[in-house]
Amino acid sequence: MLQNTGKLAGCTLFITGASRGIGKAIALKAARDGANVVIAAKTADPHPKLPGTIYTAAQEVEAAGGKALPCVVDIRDEQQIGDAVKKAVDTFGGIDILVNNASAISLTGTLDTPTKKVDLMLGINLRGTYLTSKLVLPHLLKSRGSPHILNLSPPLNLNPVWFKNHTAYTMAKYGMSMCVLGMAEEFRGQIAVNALWPRTAIQTAAMDMLGGEGVAKQCRTADIMADAAYAVLTKPKEYTGNFLIDEDVLRSEGVRNFDHYAVQPGHPLLPDFFLDETPESLVQKMEEHGATPAFKPPSQAPPTSSGPIESTFDVIRASINEDVVKSTQGLYRFDLTGQHGGVWFLDLKSGSGSAGAGEPASKADVVMTMDSADFTKMFSGRLKPTLAFMSGKLKIKGDMTLAIKLEKLMTRMNQAKL
Repeated sequence: MLQNTGKLAGCTLFITGASRGIGKAIALKAARDGANVVIAAKTADPHPKLPGTIYTAAQEVEAAGGKALPCVVDIRDEQQIGDAVKKAVDTFGGIDILVNNASAISLTGTLDTPTKKVDLMLGINLRGTYLTSKLVLPHLLKSRGSPHILNLSPPLNLNPVWFKNHTAYTMAKYGMSMCVLGMAEEFRGQIAVNALWPRTAIQTAAMDMLGGEGVAKQCRTADIMADAAYAVLTKPKEYTGNFLIDEDVLRSEGVRNFDHYAVQPGHPLLPDFFLDETPESLVQKMEEHGATPAFKPPSQAPPTSSGPIESTFDVIRASINEDVVKSTQGLYRFDLTGQHGGVWFLDLKSGSGSAGAGEPASKADVVMTMDSADFTKMFSGRLKPTLAFMSGKLKIKGDMTLAIKLEKLMTRMNQAKL
C-alpha cells in the first residue's frame, strides 16, 4: 500500500463518476491528505443494483479527512458540467486536478450494439471527457500548484484484436486516450495530462455485472488504482503525456508486493484489455489463464481428439439431475463453430434434464456461440467462462442470470475430471 504524503492537502480535485468504484477510491485516497473533492456523478438517489450515491461518497470523503462537494452531473450535459465547475470554484476557490473517470461499457459486436448504447459510450467516454476537460481547463491554468488531468483510459493499441469484438467500446475508450495525446502537447509546461490503466481486472460494480458470479476473486481492488493515481497526481506538471499502467507506476514508487491488492490473494488474475505488445505476447498471457485466443495462428492450435463434443455431453448428462433442473430452470442452446461445429442443447427446465445434438424442443433462454474446441475447454475447467466472455471467445444472447448459473454445472464437471 502506498503511504500518503500530505502533498494533496488543500488541493481541489474534480472527479467524474466518483460515487463508487475507482473514482470513489481515488477520492478517498486524496481525502486522507485533507484534499477538497468534487464528486461529480449522476447517482443522487440509491440505485436498485449499484451501491452508493454522491451523498454517501461525500460522507466517506469527509470521514477520511477531506472536504466534499457532491454535484449531480451527467457529463453528456454541458450545462450540468458548467454548473458543477462554477459551484466548485465558488466553494473551494479553484480546481487543481481533474480526474476523468466516468465511463460506459458494452462489450458487443457491431450488429449487436444498439445505437442507443453507441451514443451512450461515445457521449460519456469521448465527448464527456472532452467537454469536462474543456470546462475545467481555464481553472487548472490558474492553479498555483501542479495542475493535472488524469484520464482513466488505456494506451492506444491498434492491434485489431481489441476492435473486432467490441468496436464501439474501443472507439469510445480510445477517445479518452486521444484527449491525453492531444492535450498533453497543447498544454505542455502548463498542465500535466496523463492516462492511467489497470494491469488486471478491478473489482467494481461494472465488473460484477459483466463477469457474474465468481469474477471478484480474479480481480484486484480499486485501491491499486487509487494508489497509482495518487503517485501520478503528486508529480510535477512537467510529468505529462504518459500512458501509465497501475502496477508499473507503483513499482517505480518502490512497491514490490501486490498481494494485498488482490480480492483473493494467490488466485490467478484476469488481465485487462488493450495491454498486449504483440499478438504472440497476448496469446501467452491469455493461455496462462486458461484461454485459447481466437487470433492464435492455426498451426499452433492444440490437437483435438475425435468426438470431443459428444464426450463432453456424456459428462454433462451424467452431471444433471432433478435438483440441478429445479435450481436452474433454463434451456440452453450452443451454436458451435470450428472443427466440430454444430448445434447442441442442454435442457435444465423440465424433468431430470436432457442434453444432446440438435435444436432444443422450444425457444432457448440462452444462446451461447463459440468455437467447439473452446467449448470443450470451458466445460472441462481449462477455460474460465468469464475470461472467454470478456475476450470475445464466448458470445451470449438471452438471460445472463441463467448463463451465470451454468457455471455451477461446469464446477461439477470439473470434479468429474473430463
